[in-house]
Amino acid sequence: MRYQLRQPRRWYGTLRRATAARAVQGSNSIEGYHASVEDVAAVLDDEEPLDADTETRRAIAGYRDAMTYVLQLASSEPPRTLDASLLLSLHFMMIKHDLAKNPGSWRPGGVWVEDADGRVTYQAPPRDGLEGLVDEMLGQLADGSGVSLVDAAMAHLNLALIHPFSDGNGRMARCVQSFVLARDGLLAPEFLSIEEYLGRNTSDYYGVLTEVAAGSWSPQHSARPWLTFCLTAHYRQAQTVLRRIDEAAALWDRCDALVRRHGLPERSIGVLCDAARGWRIRRSLYVKAVRSSVGDEITDDSATRDLRALSAAGLLDPRGEKRGRTYLATPQLRAAWEEIRNHRPTPVVVDPYELAQLKLPGLG
Repeated sequence: MRYQLRQPRRWYGTLRRATAARAVQGSNSIEGYHASVEDVAAVLDDEEPLDADTETRRAIAGYRDAMTYVLQLASSEPPRTLDASLLLSLHFMMIKHDLAKNPGSWRPGGVWVEDADGRVTYQAPPRDGLEGLVDEMLGQLADGSGVSLVDAAMAHLNLALIHPFSDGNGRMARCVQSFVLARDGLLAPEFLSIEEYLGRNTSDYYGVLTEVAAGSWSPQHSARPWLTFCLTAHYRQAQTVLRRIDEAAALWDRCDALVRRHGLPERSIGVLCDAARGWRIRRSLYVKAVRSSVGDEITDDSATRDLRALSAAGLLDPRGEKRGRTYLATPQLRAAWEEIRNHRPTPVVVDPYELAQLKLPGLG
């Protein structure tokens, strides 16, 4: 993946935007906040989603703020280390829309996790030793193992099991995992994140956490099942991203050909890629999508002219009036994406540990 993404290419901006949206969508869906990738991308761009309700929008916006801060800190020189004050700051950004959940503060008392039937499945450690456990976790993270994927997974596990907050512990644990990956600079964290995978495999995610937690705070238990799960998730998510890299390049080329054929602005290619995938386009989102895909800053008037030209060329279909107007892909544009999807190989679920043993006999 690093070879494919070692330098931004023409389709990099649209792929990165969609990948970030899927990661945020996955993490929030685990907590019951469901929104389309299109609506999540809108919130990430500070736009109103078309379908998501107010509570979901606020949850996504909070997670966006925390992750944006994580990315800013990770790119600083020297990179910011994770400490207790940063944890509390990230939690406030994430949960600030609900003051009843004590955003930016440690939980005031005991806390536990219940299943759908109200049975307690995990009892977190007592409140009186909370700060010490957090400090120990941060100290272990600072020492590190030298393997970023392992350090990030252990930070996720330890924070989730310490359960230091009244609410938002899962989102914070996933955010911290992304922080470690971003801090170590392997790739843009959007492409390394396993949050989308966790959202698609929530039952397995909860299952392995329950297995390792064993009902109550038990730090003597082995974390091997959790590490196996996380490394498998990274492997499988990487396969998904590699497929999307190829598809993004192919879709960009097809939209590029359509733009050239109709004499349209080159800056509209990324927006056409979004529309071909089924996203609804608005003028304000067009301006931001152009910025993220090609780096151009355009005015609202320029966006309006572009959208009219795309509609006149038979690539976008306008719906609604005035501020409520959106644009959908026409059959001609949708056909470009459908052709790519029709050539998508049948997915094969691979266990990387079995694969490693097949390739390296004797590896146990």
